[in-house]
Amino acid sequence: MKIELLSSAMSDLMEGRQFYEEQVEGLGEYFFDSLFSDIDSLTLYAGIHPVFCGYHRMLSKRFPYAVYYKLKEKSIATVWRVLDLRRDPKRIQGSLKNL
Repeated sequence: MKIELLSSAMSDLMEGRQFYEEQVEGLGEYFFDSLFSDIDSLTLYAGIHPVFCGYHRMLSKRFPYAVYYKLKEKSIATVWRVLDLRRDPKRIQGSLKNL
């Protein structure tokens, strides 16, 4: 399985990285590495996660974030968004519907 990371997802990751780096020096880099590790796991586990608003939703192991992705041709997992789950659920749904 190949992974395609859209610019919207990369923007979400950069925003999260900046937030955590402002909290504690080095935490932003740890966040970035952790989320990329979770995303890399899609090479093995894409498609097994529950569907939410038309996207598969994989929860991060270490941070309160979710990776929203869709499968393309059963060989490509396209990551659309990486969102902070502490947000208002309506805002999360709106973020996913605006794509």
